This record gives sequence, structure tokens and C-alpha cells, in this order.
Amino acid sequence: MAALVVVGGADGSLRKESKRRRSGFMGADLPFPALSLRVTSDAFCGDSFLREPSAPLREPYAVGRKEKNHVNDGVYSRMTENRYPPFGILLVDDEPAWLRSLSLTLESSAGITNTILCQDSRDVPALLEGGGIGLVLLDLTMPHLSGEELLKQIAERHPEVAVIVISGLNQVETAVRCMKAGAFDYFVKTDEEDRLVGGVLRAVRMLELQRENREMSSRLVSGGLRHPEAFAGIVTADRGMLSLFAYIEAVAVSPQPLLITGESGVGKELLARAAHTLSGCKGQLVAVNVAGLDDTVFADTLFGHVRGAFTGAETVRRGMVEEAANGTLFLDEIGDLGIPSQVKLLRLLQEGEYFPLGSDQPRRLRARVIVATHRNLAAREAAGEFRRDLYYRLRTHQVHMPPLRERKGDIPLLLDHFLAEAARTLGKKKPTPPPELAQHLATYNFPGNVRELKSMVFDAVSVHRDRMLSMESFVRAIGSAEEPAGTPPPTLNPFAGFDKLPTFTDAAEFLVEEALNRAGGNQTLAARLLGISQPALSKRLKMMRK
Repeated sequence: MAALVVVGGADGSLRKESKRRRSGFMGADLPFPALSLRVTSDAFCGDSFLREPSAPLREPYAVGRKEKNHVNDGVYSRMTENRYPPFGILLVDDEPAWLRSLSLTLESSAGITNTILCQDSRDVPALLEGGGIGLVLLDLTMPHLSGEELLKQIAERHPEVAVIVISGLNQVETAVRCMKAGAFDYFVKTDEEDRLVGGVLRAVRMLELQRENREMSSRLVSGGLRHPEAFAGIVTADRGMLSLFAYIEAVAVSPQPLLITGESGVGKELLARAAHTLSGCKGQLVAVNVAGLDDTVFADTLFGHVRGAFTGAETVRRGMVEEAANGTLFLDEIGDLGIPSQVKLLRLLQEGEYFPLGSDQPRRLRARVIVATHRNLAAREAAGEFRRDLYYRLRTHQVHMPPLRERKGDIPLLLDHFLAEAARTLGKKKPTPPPELAQHLATYNFPGNVRELKSMVFDAVSVHRDRMLSMESFVRAIGSAEEPAGTPPPTLNPFAGFDKLPTFTDAAEFLVEEALNRAGGNQTLAARLLGISQPALSKRLKMMRK
């Protein structure tokens, strides 16, 4: 079967060509005679739309870019959604059917939508000069400029752009020559679809990592954050936390999953909200705690159901995935998810689609996914309690929030912040904390982390009456927390069982030294722990030093 192909010359004239029916990717023949129109040499750049000879080359799609639905300067354009990856992937081949088939394959198999199609190899240099392209999929055998010529040009002029060569020639010598010239990978057109898609995804991931490293390096050099307001809800001056913020800024626009680990109470959801803010997504952040959800409830919560899906399903229910469209889906306590639910989540992330309960029509995932857990996923994976493929899928971007005991320098800042918040909430004036309170709190390990400190402050503010905040509620809370459950009451004599009793002077010195250690050297706080006045403690210390 022949196809009519109308090809334009350099002057914009048209001519007819008879051409045999071509095969698409993986041998998918065109079902009907094709009519291919090319007015200028950049005919199939962009989305193969018609363009006047004088029209400029169309820029590659960028994340979040929107175009009006109209004809402008001879270029048909359309409203576009956020595209993946954040850089353009240029597909270069002189066969339009192959270009379109490859583009559809990348979209359906890997969720890659940010593609630019180019049929004429002479247009490639100008497209690369325009910027925004990170990866080129290049055919070797083309008229005008061959693939090898283009590969050399790209390696010399645009070394930051990765090139994958896709050829109809299964020749080892050619493959070796291309790899030496700087190609990222080499595939034969008859290769399996999964191999090619996997190679493209590896290149995309490499480029994303390079971008993250550049972002991190620039922040370290500049010594600051570009958008510190996004982290306003997290009170810290800790260097490790600030480095963590810089990483979040670098990966916020990535559509890949973000895994946040850390103990309960460290503020993982606050970090997820910061990442959502920085992503620029127009939709909302939808948070779901998946701990304790069985497989059916998990599927219904995330995916929703259609009418009649099960007994009692009288109306359609939108799932959380749909509620988070064009926004962020935050799944908390992901480490507690059962294996059947893990399979569903893996499919959602890999295929980018899901089925509402009772429906056989798939729906697309249109949200960024952020997950969090206080559990050690690596240990759970090793124990067979967490799927390995899901674990590696989730840890594309990963951050660990340190516990409060590892950043005790933040305690004074958090104390002041929560005192102001508690006063506003309870309708009171902000109390003044005792000078030694922060040091006393620093002696405690805070197993409940920032959340526990906040609870302590709110409890203290709720009962305080004077201008100066009392330490009693803090001392009581810390004492009860440090006493293990079921601990028998202490004996009346702490020296019972000693073979040799210490002298009165020795016992007093031991008590003073221990109190000073617990108080971090603060004499006022140590005196409170001993139940004596600060002057009395100073007098005792002078006697000990003689």
C-alpha cells in the first residue's frame, strides 16, 4: 500500500512523493494511507503542526507552560498540562510514523509527555540553541545531516545534553563508534520496547540527578535558600535542617515520589507541605494517614468507587487521588501498609493510572506523590514486610528529618515559638519563661520530639497565672515521662545494699556533681534539682574546691 507524502522544499514549495506504508514502533503499521504535510524544514518539530515558512522554531514544552488554543503566526497551539520530564526530549528521525509511534510509546509506558518531534536533521542545531532540551533520541541514517554528524556536534557544542542513538543497523562497530563519540546509549529499532523505554528512563534519571546536584551546589555557594518562606512553618536554625531545606528546594518540581523518614513528631507533614508549596502545583495537598487501613478501605479511600461497586455504594465517591488532582497526594505512615495495598500503590506509581472500585475504566494519576514513615523501610524490606520494588520506587528522592534530641540548639527557638502560639490560642498574654527552662529541657531526650515539646508548652501556658512561667509542669512532665511504666517505687534508702557507706561529705559532693551534669553546668537549675537555693549551692561548691 502506498502513501501520499507531500514534502516541502527549502523555499516552501510542495511536491508529491510516493512512499510505501511504513511501520511504527514495534511493527505497528499505519492502518491507512498517510498524508504527511511539511511546509518548512521544521515540519515535525514540536507536535507536527503546520507552520508558515517564516514562523520561528517552536520552543520546547516546559513544566507548567500553558498555551492558548488558537492559531498564532501560522502555528497551531493548544492548552497543555504539566509535562514530564522538566526538560524537553527531542526525537529526531526522517520517518514521521516512527516519530509519532515512539512518542506515544514513551507517553504510555513511561509517562513521558515533554517530547519534541523533528523530522529534518538540519533543524536540530537551532532547536538545541533555543535551550530547554536535555535529551536527544537520534536516528543514525537520515538525509542531510547524518546521526553521527549530529552526535559529534551535540557532544562539542552541548555537552550537557544526553544523546541516545536509535538505529536500524544492528552493527557492533557502529554502536562502539557512537558510544566513543559520547552517546549515552545505543539501541536497534527492532529492540524490545521495554529496553528502549528503560534506557530513556535511565537517561532522564541521570539528568534529574545532575540538576539536583547543580541546585544543591548553587545553594551551598550562595549560602541561602531561594524561597525560605516555604519553610516558615518549621522553626529551626540547625545547619542539618537548612541543608535538608536546600535539597527539598532542588527536588520540589520533580514529579517523582518523595520519601520523608523520621521519628513521630518531628514534623514530616510540615516538610511535605513545604515541598508542595515549592512545586508550584495549582491543586491542593491532600493528606491521608494509611496506618491501619485494610486493603479494601485503602483502595476505596484512595481510588473511590462507582455506584453499585458494593452493597451500600449508592452514590459515586471521589477518591483522594482525584481530590489531589494537579496538586500533591501525601500518604503518611506508609511503612504500615499491607502487602496487597503496596501492590496497588506500586501500580499507581509505575503505570500512572488507577481503577475506582467497581469500574473497568482506568483514570490517570495527575498528582505528585509524597510519602512519609517513622519506620525503617530498609529493615522492613529485608524482613519481607515491604516490597522491594516499591521501596526503590519511593526512594527516588529521600530525606530524613533528625529527631529533636539531635538538634537541641532549636529548643529555645521552639520554646519561644510555642509560647507565642499557645498564648494566642488560649487568649492569654505571652508568659516569660525562666532563664533556666531551655537548659532544663535540653537535658531531656524528647521521645515525642517537637510534638511533645509543643504539648508541654501548651499545658504549662494553660495553667499559668503570673507573668513568669512556672517550671513545675515541665519538671513534672519530664519526670513522669522518664519513669518507665511499672517501675517499682524507690526504696526509702538509696544506699541500701552498699557494702561501704559513703561519708556525708562524699554523698553531698556526688549529688552536687550529678545535679550540675543534668543541668548542663547551670547552677540555678542544679539548685532547683537539689531543692536548695542558688546561694547555698554556690557556698557548697566553694567548700568543695578548697
